[in-house]
Amino acid sequence: MAKKQPSSIDAHVGSRVRLRRMLIGMSQEKLGELLGLTFQQVQKYEKGANRIGASRLFDIAQILGVPVQYFFEELAATKESHGSNGSHFSEGDREPFVMDFVSSAEGLQLIRSYTRVTDVRVRKRILELVKSLGGEEEDLVAHPRPVLSTTSTAA
Repeated sequence: MAKKQPSSIDAHVGSRVRLRRMLIGMSQEKLGELLGLTFQQVQKYEKGANRIGASRLFDIAQILGVPVQYFFEELAATKESHGSNGSHFSEGDREPFVMDFVSSAEGLQLIRSYTRVTDVRVRKRILELVKSLGGEEEDLVAHPRPVLSTTSTAA
């Protein structure tokens, strides 16, 4: 018998559980412990291999400090968005690699470090640097930014 593929909604909800868990720095073991489950069960939830029931999803939302709706963000809500392949995502949704990146150790470190930068001008320069490294120089040519002074004043 062929192994059943996870529903796109179950996979999306699971990826949102993983994203939030990682953003707050919680391990699968800790989440499992708080839910009375093994970390393997948490892994299955995060991969969408096992469906998360309503009461369990409510518990997860409480533990992770988000409303239940958080797990369904970015899902299309209309019938028209259901593709012929049974997908519940709209065609304009972000590519899967975005969630993979955000859920990766490097992506999480980058997000955490970036959000700690409080100077708006510095944040814009960081974004420009990353765009240029990623080959988006044409965007910078079309919309040049003023050069920030490299000298600093002592406090």
